[in-house]
Amino acid sequence: MSKHTLSIQVGNEDREIDFIMDFRRQKELVGSTGFMIERHRFYDLLLRQIPKERIHMNKKMVSTIEMNNGIRIVFADGTMAQGDILVGADGAYSTVRQNLYSRLREEKRLLASDDVPLPYSSVALVGRTRSLDPSLYPNVQTEECQFINILGQNKPYSWVFVTTNEGVVCWMVIKYLSGQMSKETEDSRYEDWGPDATRIMCDEVKDFPIIAGGDKKLTLGDLIEWSPKECVSKVMLEEKLNPAGGAGATNAILDVITLSNWIVALAPKAPMYEIEDAFEAYKTERLPLVLQAASSSLVFKTMTETTLKARLIRFVAKHMPQWVNTKILTRTLSNRSQVSFLPPAEDKGTIRPLHQPSFVKTLKILEERRKQEAEERKGASSGGAAFA
Repeated sequence: MSKHTLSIQVGNEDREIDFIMDFRRQKELVGSTGFMIERHRFYDLLLRQIPKERIHMNKKMVSTIEMNNGIRIVFADGTMAQGDILVGADGAYSTVRQNLYSRLREEKRLLASDDVPLPYSSVALVGRTRSLDPSLYPNVQTEECQFINILGQNKPYSWVFVTTNEGVVCWMVIKYLSGQMSKETEDSRYEDWGPDATRIMCDEVKDFPIIAGGDKKLTLGDLIEWSPKECVSKVMLEEKLNPAGGAGATNAILDVITLSNWIVALAPKAPMYEIEDAFEAYKTERLPLVLQAASSSLVFKTMTETTLKARLIRFVAKHMPQWVNTKILTRTLSNRSQVSFLPPAEDKGTIRPLHQPSFVKTLKILEERRKQEAEERKGASSGGAAFA
């Protein structure tokens, strides 16, 4: 389903590779190489692990009602559901968050920093092609993924194109906006979405050069032409995680692992203070790492600028010694989180994974719970035998 990703090549608009970020030591350091997989294939892979009866389709949440013994969700079709915990994983314009903030605002408990429109600093045009023949795009025939990032020359753009399995090329153009802007109204937000907005941005970037292998001199316009219309979209990127570094998706997965550990470790009838402690532990573990990732992801934006700082970053990246590259890899890949409620994956890396409090603490809770349940079963069995 995927291709090994052993490096990122950074090029220029003359279709030359300026430098290579080499990840070939990754397998030695952490026990595995990176993989490049199409997003929809990854979704399908995850979806197949979940029993169908646990996913309820065609449900649109409109409001929430907090109660002493949990939370109730009201759907657009008039039905309701009730549970102990509601996790809002429904996007930047989360209905869960809007309901929560509305209630906190009425109670005058909403933080001032949360009571503002979402900032955004970049716009992305993303797409994936149909399966391409090597005669059109020679790089698709290479065994490893060809991950190439071109930095715009005197323009606030960078564009990425990567080869994936079955001859498909995934691509993304990022436009870095000048300063933080906000969408003041719902109407202005929707103006930046939809087929018209996508077509306009496609026209803006169609002449940007790409590196396809061999002597081919292709442009983004070729990738756009080879991409089915339903596979191309314009995305407004809220908050501060630059997509070029993959920090958003990566940290979302790490968030889920940490939060899942704490939720699974809760007793079935856990009191409110234990639930609050679990969320506090989740925040304590993840927030510093997310802030670090957000800061690191800004490097890609800075590299496209014409400032002295940008030139220095590009120079350092181009002439980086191997030992510095290894140190960066070690820091980046040391966060290898695992879930405590499944058999742990064998870690074959030579560098130790980052300490994961949620794994260590919840594993102890689960082991003690299993031990207690085994003793209760043993006691019940012994009692039954004596009675017989």
